[in-house]
Amino acid sequence: MSLELWFSLLAICALGAMSPGPSLAMVMQNTLGGGRLCGVVAGLAHALGVGLYAGLTVLGLAAVIVHQPWLYRLVTWGGALYLAWLGIQALRAGGSADFDIVRQARDWRRAMRDGLLVALGNPKLIVFFIALLSQFVTADLSTHARWLIVATATVVDGGWYVLVALVLSHSRVLPWLQQHAGWIHRLTGIVLLGLAARVALG
Repeated sequence: MSLELWFSLLAICALGAMSPGPSLAMVMQNTLGGGRLCGVVAGLAHALGVGLYAGLTVLGLAAVIVHQPWLYRLVTWGGALYLAWLGIQALRAGGSADFDIVRQARDWRRAMRDGLLVALGNPKLIVFFIALLSQFVTADLSTHARWLIVATATVVDGGWYVLVALVLSHSRVLPWLQQHAGWIHRLTGIVLLGLAARVALG
């Protein structure tokens, strides 16, 4: 893969990662509720999910998911249900202005689960990779180049969401977020429920 082609891939992956959606809301929710550790773990787990879908695309298996209506529908509905569950959790958290950051920061397993399942439950990721990454995958592409594509997608996604978590958990930002945590949780919950409905309705 030429350097010019790789930069094109890098730009596409960056734009995909930076586009607002359920992933951003999920990382923000984990950072606000659990502090820097939970936000970073959620971002890294999300990147693992992205890397898995990128790997399936490189291997040609993602197309199988898209062309099997029942399997694609299963991913879609599973993702929608999980987003709805996260939205309800956020609305419930918004009912209280008190947040035990120290206690919730220890719950990094929940953050890992959220990051991984939000990525794997997002059918748009599959379509995104098939539509955009497939143009970089040719029959004569070397194994090294194929896994460079996977690594690029994974590192860019993880890097972006870790940066988001670090910014949101900054000593000047997090106290303000905690001060307005109730409203932020409510807003995030509404956004997540709206995104769940949008995913479910296609």
